[in-house]
Amino acid sequence: MLQSEFKKLRFVLLAVVLLWVKTYIVYKFVFEMKIENTIQEFILLLSPLSSLLCFIGLALFTKGKWHLYCTIVCSFLLSALLCANVVFYGFFNDFITLPVLFQTNNMGDLGSSILELLTYKTVLLFADLFLLLIIAKRFPAFIPKASLSVKGRMVYFLSASLLFITNLVLAETERPQLLTRSFDRKMLVKNIGLFNYHTYDAILQSRSSAQRALADSNKLVEVENYITNNKKKPQHRLFSIAKGKNVIVISMESVQNFVINNTVNGQVITPFLNDLIKRSYYFNEFYHQTGQGKTSDAEFIMENSLYPLDRGAVFFTHAGNEYVAVPEILKDYGYYSAVFHANAKSFWNRDFMYPSLGYDRYFHSASFSIDAANSVGWGLKDRDMFEQSISYLKSLPQPFYAKFITLTNHFPFHLGQEEQHISAYTSQSSTLNRYFPSVRYTDESLQYFFERLKQEGMYENTIFILYGDHYGISENHNKAMAQYLGKADLTPFDHVQLQRVPLIIHIPGHKGGVISRVSGQIDVKPTILRLLGIEKRRDIHFGEDLFSPAKEQFTILRDGSFITKEYIYTGSVCYDKKGIATDINNCVPYIERAKTELQYSDKLIYGDLLRFFEGNMHKSKENKTQLYEKKL
Repeated sequence: MLQSEFKKLRFVLLAVVLLWVKTYIVYKFVFEMKIENTIQEFILLLSPLSSLLCFIGLALFTKGKWHLYCTIVCSFLLSALLCANVVFYGFFNDFITLPVLFQTNNMGDLGSSILELLTYKTVLLFADLFLLLIIAKRFPAFIPKASLSVKGRMVYFLSASLLFITNLVLAETERPQLLTRSFDRKMLVKNIGLFNYHTYDAILQSRSSAQRALADSNKLVEVENYITNNKKKPQHRLFSIAKGKNVIVISMESVQNFVINNTVNGQVITPFLNDLIKRSYYFNEFYHQTGQGKTSDAEFIMENSLYPLDRGAVFFTHAGNEYVAVPEILKDYGYYSAVFHANAKSFWNRDFMYPSLGYDRYFHSASFSIDAANSVGWGLKDRDMFEQSISYLKSLPQPFYAKFITLTNHFPFHLGQEEQHISAYTSQSSTLNRYFPSVRYTDESLQYFFERLKQEGMYENTIFILYGDHYGISENHNKAMAQYLGKADLTPFDHVQLQRVPLIIHIPGHKGGVISRVSGQIDVKPTILRLLGIEKRRDIHFGEDLFSPAKEQFTILRDGSFITKEYIYTGSVCYDKKGIATDINNCVPYIERAKTELQYSDKLIYGDLLRFFEGNMHKSKENKTQLYEKKL
């Protein structure tokens, strides 16, 4: 009897074992899970098994050729999910979430980046499927002619459930409150397995969808009270210094702070930005705070002073929400707002999100003349984008708030030989090697743009805000980065330091200066408003005016890490500013506060709480979109 039941199981078990071994190998050599003890190694080995048994075990309800088809299809889908995470991890050093998985209208533009990450090793991720097919053909007796008995299925799935419970108990013992740390996807995958993580992620998605329906205005009041009690009243340094001036905000794609005032092979990487800094306010302790939404997250943070979500991109998941963003606020003060980005209008769902932020006009790929000669990598070259934007910019009603999103310095950083004005770096990472000439190209494009604005008489009456949107070089290139920085290796402390991006506020006629104060993208909204002399009595923002001496030096990253004047906290370790691990009690006062602040921001977004905010309650999303489309 037992032997007969086992014969009905063996093809499924073979598929499970093959995928189990493959997944473990990927954990060790692709995801590079750090293991501290034997228990963690055992958890890592055990974690994929329960979910594989359950998903591939669906074939046990079938027999004959359907048993074969079901086993192969389940194995293929799980392998495809594993492969997708391998490719995604290769650039973002992160795992896919359900909202990201369904951002299908981004896929066309991701072509060059995905091709860069696809190698012959990717094909090997499906090798077990070919082995299963060969075995099925050579040994047809492996395919059962009858399905497993009801009792046999009960024992099978009960065993899989017990394995999952054992895994979860061990994981919770090793890492207490594991399931409350949804932002720490690497920790989740390490402890409950990739496929269980995706199941958990689906549960989180369904729960977040219900939050809006259950939200009411009392929850908004709760968030407002927190902000009022924890943010200091800004002092009036530089308040209203740029009142009535035009504002140009420039998102510098993938530009990290380590390239500023630095060289590669003895050549200056950013000569224009280095010079501009001498005549500007330069914040050298400024951090990007983006999550999975990357450039779109940076836009969201800068204009709303809210944190991005810990999974997916707000631009996709909550484009229909009400916000109190900078463009919408500036409407009340006579400003016209526009975005210039030579990409498809639907990329990152911008065509739906920009009306929610209050933009009047969006100049996207259809607004530019784009061909093979003026394109590279992701599309129109930065210099050409700036050049073609000048006539549009001159036609805007003044004062205006205009945002430019550069594109050329995007992974995988391919650039034509004619645009490479400094030589590539030499390391084992071709990505890092190409990064430096690509950054230099963006720097030269910015110089051209400033020169043109001066020629057109648009420079003097404009303030400029230039910022790096997110990292360009991920942790996957740590060895090469360590080589460039002259270090033996990079620690988690170093990784946080590398999340610094440049922020340059240039006000023509002002001397400026270097401001070494811990800050982040979340602080930009209140800073812009105060520079323009706008002080709303009631507003929702988690940031603080960068120029206020009263600003607290406390910046939270989306993964729960944070930076203070004296300490950096990341990966449950507290470091002093020299990078030495110190007593965790030095960081304890901030740990709960960081978690609380991220949760309050999430509540605002998931519950669409700003629809209860004064000024938003009588607005219609449809009317806003119709007005936006009419202006287009």
